This record gives sequence, structure tokens and C-alpha cells, in this order.
Amino acid sequence: MKTEQHKNLIDYNTFGMSVTADSFVEVNSIEEVQQLIKQGVFQSNFFILGGGSNILFTKNFDGTVVKNNITGIRVLNEDNENIDVYIGAGENWHQTVLHCVDQDWGGIENLSLIPGCVGAAPIQNIGAYGVELEDVLTRVHFIDLSNGESKSLENKQCQFGYRNSIFKHSLKNKVLITGIELRLSKKHDLSLEYGAIKSQLEIENITNPTIKDVSNAVIAIRQSKLPDPAELGNSGSFFKNPIISTDLFNEIKKSNPSINCYPVNETHVKIAAGWLIEQCGWKGKRIGNTGSHAKQALVLVNYGGAKGSEVLALANKIIESVKEAFNVTLEPEVNII
Repeated sequence: MKTEQHKNLIDYNTFGMSVTADSFVEVNSIEEVQQLIKQGVFQSNFFILGGGSNILFTKNFDGTVVKNNITGIRVLNEDNENIDVYIGAGENWHQTVLHCVDQDWGGIENLSLIPGCVGAAPIQNIGAYGVELEDVLTRVHFIDLSNGESKSLENKQCQFGYRNSIFKHSLKNKVLITGIELRLSKKHDLSLEYGAIKSQLEIENITNPTIKDVSNAVIAIRQSKLPDPAELGNSGSFFKNPIISTDLFNEIKKSNPSINCYPVNETHVKIAAGWLIEQCGWKGKRIGNTGSHAKQALVLVNYGGAKGSEVLALANKIIESVKEAFNVTLEPEVNII
């Protein structure tokens, strides 16, 4: 375990922001995390870094960045219908999905090509195309940063919500996630209703899809509208899709009949943040070295040399314009540091 001083993080965040951390250390095991606790690293300013795909650094980090590289995938239990799998927090999420699909373990194929590491997945309760992590997660393992003890929470204890969990609130900066457990299926119940999955399968002339077919369809859809961070700095969806009252939705629909929604409960619906942003004229608009992507308004990008403060300023302008036009307040999905 090596600590580096004044480390440039440009290769550790998908926005490609050139910022430095006072100190930078990579941990590969629970024992190394416990060493850092004894050294007092978590008693001062710190940030736990995974894949760097859901972060906007707006300035240099005055403290220690701890890169979580704890890996490993192993089967815990299985029967004729299900298989329980443990996955280390430092594993790449998309590669984990592909591994499970190749093993014919179903349940997370709709979450293909989501960037980042496994450890961030329960924090964000990641989701896409009608599936959320909470649908298959059974347990989260973590280290208590106050005393180094290994602990875990069951699904119902994680307080999952839309892009939300206990790890964003009462346990924020108090734990380091070391791994998760998923219950995946051997007899698959495919989720094809959300988004353009059915249309993509029709394009490929697939009438009896497997989980591999669904994964490939999701990958194709995402690649068609989301820029590759290796080519154009971004963090994927910058904003959450807002949940609004049915009354407000009906009011918006009067003058915008093309708007769609997804029911949440009897009184609230979810609407597409990208649609709102596009209606306000931001899609494809560039300001300096940043802008809203031409194929997906929800994605803010770094065209090269942008500062995090520029991206944040653009995000705030978008929030203001959507609020003025629709009386809807967008919330960032990314962590702004």
C-alpha cells in the first residue's frame, strides 16, 4: 500500500478533470483499510473513490483520496432457481454484468454498460431500463471507519429509494463498502417494457430473447446516445429524472402533449429530465469547453480543458431554465466535490 502526494486525478474521473489530491492511496483488502483507520486517515478530510464515473471535481481535493480496489467474485449458494453471488466493491460494474450474463445468471442484464465500480452501485441504487439494483441485492458489506469492524446490512436496512440509499445519508463518510451480495436467477423473467429494448430486439430480429440478447440490446441503445468517456469526458446522466405530482404533470401536459411519464404511485410520476432540458433548448448547446451532448441532453460533457466549475455553472443554468419553464427542480445525480 503506497501513498502518493499531490496526485493528479485526471485518469481517475470520467469527466477528465485535471485536479490534484493532497494524498492518494489505493487499498486492495479489508486489512489495508483497517491500517488506514489506525493511521488516522479517516479522521481528517477524505474521499473514497471507485470508478470515478459519478463525480464532478470542481477544485483540487484538500485531503486524502482512497481508491477502493477490493475485488473478487464468488458463488455463495445456489439451487435450481437462484444463485447467490458475492462481488468485491472494486470490481468494474459492467464487466461484472457481462460475467454474470456469460454464466447465465439473470437479473442485472438491463444494467449493462453502466460505468463505475460495484461499491458505488448500492450507494446510488443504480438503475436502468426498468431494473434497479435493489431488485436483486440481498446484502451490503462494509467497514465501519470509526473502529475498523466488518459489518453488513440486509436489503431492507439500506433504505433504498430512487438513486438513493442509507449510504448517502446516515452512513455517508462513515463506512467503506467492501462488497455486495446479489441473488440472481437461473430461470429468467426478462424486463423488456421500459425504454427501447423491444424496438432494439425487433431491429435485430430477435423474437425469443435471452439475457445475453437483452444485455446486447441495452449496450447498443446506450452506445447510440451516450458518449464514451474515453473520447469525450462525461459522467453519464448528470441529473436525476424528477418525480413530480400527477397534478403538476397534467398541468405541463396541457401545453406539452408529447411529454411522457412513468407512474410512481397514485399521486406521483417520474418524467424524463432529458426531455425537460431539450425543451429548454440546451440539447447540443456548447458553452466554452462544456455543453449538453447533441444526442442526449441529460449528459453534460467536457470537450477538452473544461474546469469542473464551468460544468457546474452550466448545470445551474439548466436547473434555472427548467424551473422557470416547467416549475420542476432538477437535482444532480453526480457527486459534486
